[in-house]
Amino acid sequence: MGEADWLAFNESGLASSLMADRLLVDHEVVDTGQAARPGAVAVIRPRELPLISYPYEWSFSQLREGALLTLELQRRALAAGLRLKDASAYNVQFDAGRPILIDTLSFEVGDAEQPWPAYRQFCEHFLAPLALIAYRDPRCGLMLRDFIDGIPVDFAARLLPGRTRLKPGLLAHLHFHAAAQRRSQAAAPTAEHRSPRRMSKTGQEAILDSLRRTVEGLRWKPSGHWVQYGRQTSYSEAGAASKHANLERMLDGTDARVVWDLGANVGTYSTAAAAKGRQVIAFDQDAGSVEHHWLALSPDARASVLPLVMDLSNPSPGLGWGLEERRSLFERGPADVIMALALIHHLAIGNNVPLDRVASLFARLGRRAIVEFVPKEDPMARHLLAARKDIFPDYTLEGFRAAFAPPFRILEEAQIDDSRRTLFLLEAR
Repeated sequence: MGEADWLAFNESGLASSLMADRLLVDHEVVDTGQAARPGAVAVIRPRELPLISYPYEWSFSQLREGALLTLELQRRALAAGLRLKDASAYNVQFDAGRPILIDTLSFEVGDAEQPWPAYRQFCEHFLAPLALIAYRDPRCGLMLRDFIDGIPVDFAARLLPGRTRLKPGLLAHLHFHAAAQRRSQAAAPTAEHRSPRRMSKTGQEAILDSLRRTVEGLRWKPSGHWVQYGRQTSYSEAGAASKHANLERMLDGTDARVVWDLGANVGTYSTAAAAKGRQVIAFDQDAGSVEHHWLALSPDARASVLPLVMDLSNPSPGLGWGLEERRSLFERGPADVIMALALIHHLAIGNNVPLDRVASLFARLGRRAIVEFVPKEDPMARHLLAARKDIFPDYTLEGFRAAFAPPFRILEEAQIDDSRRTLFLLEAR
């Protein structure tokens, strides 16, 4: 950002109003001597967030909320005589349950009659993946891992069903947008002779309103096996109470501030950890379960629980230039405590991962771990084994202890009442 942009951003009152309304991360101004190069107008230190998450880890509604935030920021900027020069989903994070812009330098003074330069980026980072999830499949959100700069508009338009052309917003911002791109590319050799497009402020406001209505009109209802699975239980009433009590006691025995709930499903135990005053990141591989979890959280509960899509058998890797633009899951840890409740049998039996490899993974993710061992005799483990040969001779309680002993010290072991399951409190060596 240049000096004129920075001064206009602050003198217009836009900076203070956005921070006051919790739409922009707050910052402190520090001495310019801390600048990377001499001649800096200002140096700011934004408030650090507990975890940076990425669009391919968000649920449909989280991505939708990020899109609406971006449009609101551009609307306010336009009213203040500025504009948002970037519409990257990576500029948005979730802070205390709300989407928030973390790129303070995204605002600039712009030509009042120049179309929004970030329009295409908005469509590729937000509208295209939202439309694909809503009309095709929730797993389309994972395409953002491959298309780190957003899903190309022409590609999204080809993948969407023909009936989306009957939706005025999708017709204009994806299908017509893709056609305009093709025409522009075909005319590229002569494009330098054309005058820049002009658009009145009223026209720009109309485009923003159309985008907002299009995004708000997209719907996706979570369903499927894993959402229902989270409502099933092999516990009796006494067993469920015992598990909760043991979990709470183990959490009380740690000084954990940040808890990662691995395989959180719809968040039953994430809520229990948050009630103990912990900041919880709730990971699950199923987009439907994460969406259900996010929508079920009250505004107050969202302040301490953030559900994210994450497949532990294929976790988010380092991406981008030098694999350093977007950090892997491991680079964002370790957590103070990880919880792996009713997860071991899915990794060891469902995914054929040896217990010692599971132990090594957990030790990389958390300084301490609360792990529930689910034996083969358990109904849920029997369900996994029903359609396959039992090739897991070491999947026993003793096998679990032996596999976890090298990377962890066992601090506590508790049998869950009226159940064959066992909870372990572990500390990484």
